Amino acid sequence: MLKNSSAAKRERQNETRRMRNREAKSAVRTAIKKFQLAAQANDKELAKEKFDLAIKLIDTTGSKGVYHGNTVSRKKSRLHAQFNALNKAE
Repeated sequence: MLKNSSAAKRERQNETRRMRNREAKSAVRTAIKKFQLAAQANDKELAKEKFDLAIKLIDTTGSKGVYHGNTVSRKKSRLHAQFNALNKAE
């Protein structure tokens, strides 16, 4: 049991933030997987659509502090490489 009310409030806030961050990270992972599936199927229009959504979600989570800036850069760089490889293999 927590010793005082401020510790209890802090615990409630941490739980709320943890769940919000978890949901945001899950959305990013799902968007990346959908892009990769479209890229594997060589569906360029769908891949472009999913790529734009994934980049948007990654930027949003980075700006909110869910992901570190370097993590955002790494994820975006890898997605760009996959997208460029898809477009180059015409």
